[in-house]
Amino acid sequence: MSLLTIGFISTIHADKPTSIDTAHYYLKHSYDVQKYKLDIDIYPCYDSPYPKSFTAKEMITFRVDSSLNLIKLNAVNSSLQIDSVEMAGVSFTHARDTLNVYLNRTYLPGETVNVKIFYRHKDTADHAFYSGGGYVFFDFPAEGARRCFPCWDKPSDKAKWELTAKVPGSVRLASNGILADSVITGDTIYYHWISHDPMATYLMTLTSGKGYNIDIKYWHKPGNPKDSIPVRFYYKQSENPFSVESIIIPMTDFYSRKFGEYPFEKIGFATLNGLFQWGGMENQTMINLQLNGWREGLIAHEFSHQWFGDLVTCGTWADIWLNESFATYCESLWLEHTTGYPAYQDHLNNQANVYLNNNPGFPVYNPGWVFQTPPVNMLYTASVIYDKGACILHQLRYLLGDSVFFRVLYEYITDTNFIFKNAVTKDFIAKVNQVSRKDYSWYFHEWIYSSNHPVYKNTFEISALGKNKWKVKYMVEQTQSNAPFFQMPLQMLVGFSDKSDTLIKVDNTFNPQVFEFVFTKRPITAVFDPYENILIKEATTIVHKIKAKSK
Repeated sequence: MSLLTIGFISTIHADKPTSIDTAHYYLKHSYDVQKYKLDIDIYPCYDSPYPKSFTAKEMITFRVDSSLNLIKLNAVNSSLQIDSVEMAGVSFTHARDTLNVYLNRTYLPGETVNVKIFYRHKDTADHAFYSGGGYVFFDFPAEGARRCFPCWDKPSDKAKWELTAKVPGSVRLASNGILADSVITGDTIYYHWISHDPMATYLMTLTSGKGYNIDIKYWHKPGNPKDSIPVRFYYKQSENPFSVESIIIPMTDFYSRKFGEYPFEKIGFATLNGLFQWGGMENQTMINLQLNGWREGLIAHEFSHQWFGDLVTCGTWADIWLNESFATYCESLWLEHTTGYPAYQDHLNNQANVYLNNNPGFPVYNPGWVFQTPPVNMLYTASVIYDKGACILHQLRYLLGDSVFFRVLYEYITDTNFIFKNAVTKDFIAKVNQVSRKDYSWYFHEWIYSSNHPVYKNTFEISALGKNKWKVKYMVEQTQSNAPFFQMPLQMLVGFSDKSDTLIKVDNTFNPQVFEFVFTKRPITAVFDPYENILIKEATTIVHKIKAKSK
């Protein structure tokens, strides 16, 4: 997701990782939804006064994980009116935003059950179902799906999706997956979309509007050029998506090389109107954009989410950085690919400055979010979850080196334990350690689980030793009081009187720490972190030149 505006709100502080085994937390549930099949009538919603009410029927298919005779579903009372249940459902209660569906018998682990629910959406603005100006769409982050259909509305329960929607004949409607058919009856179209790949509920969407133009291109898989993926663009006549249409094929090629072949049935983009509150939203195979949102950086972010967030989805909301930090970093990666490393570095420097100027003081990983979903504007805090997280990934690249870093990303996003499933922060750390064959848990303790950042006080003393020898004494101290010590490799660039220079790298493992170096030519300058590889920091540097004592 890309943001338009973000409020900065303080939340809990955590300097140590939670003791909860979050790698398995998201598996603990009494049933596993296999598929949501939704049949929805939104025909009246496209004309003034643009009602937000609709009727629908839904079939939920779920596999039983532990013996049960009822299922609990998220269904917001202020948005949904439940009328009846059928198939395995025999009765229901609906209170406190929870729908209890009582089943016709006790089902045992491993059985598959179908429940049909007939319901209505009330004519209410609920920040999930939007109707206005000829547009109708779903927008679900973080847990908005429960306002449009009963569901188990957590990112860890991924399911397939099938949508049939009744709309006026002038409407073009898109959703996740592939268009199975569109049937015209008089002035009505019934659109039928099917997603064969499971997805989290917050990534499910319905996107539609009057007067859309549709352009279709095709991306051909490198291993089999005859196997092509449709790329669909929905836009209004006043818009110009053609610059994005020209880059989407090379962008798909680039991401596929970096992270594994594009995994889904379709690539889709659609712009919406002012009701859409974000810059973009990475709905699986059907990305929604703000009006005129055909910007290369926005596309680079949202499209990379198809790998980071959609194919491999955060297991809990505490792990949201696995979606947003990675997609934000991919903006810089795409710039590096198309424009060069200086553009990559400048983009990341800007993100570091956003964080440093707007740091709310909480960590990238908030353990409380495993159990308690925070407000949306806190969950998607740009300065921490987007900008700081992206810079932390760059610093990981510096720490590991390019070869290992990119192998980590590839093996993480193609791991069969995670693809079409979920991962949590501990999973990513384990992948870093596995690929690198070293234990980098300390790095994530510092940068992901801890708040704030290091504040470096650097002092260089340059002195003559005689006999054409000079000493550089480097004293480094971290002075932050609101964060632990940050162990990091540090670089310094020493410049000499003959206009040459040398790059020195040391491991800063305790605080304060002193390093000494002897040279056979006269040093005149010393620069800390010359290539700005530690982006998230504050630093001051003093260089003292000590003259030799006269005899």
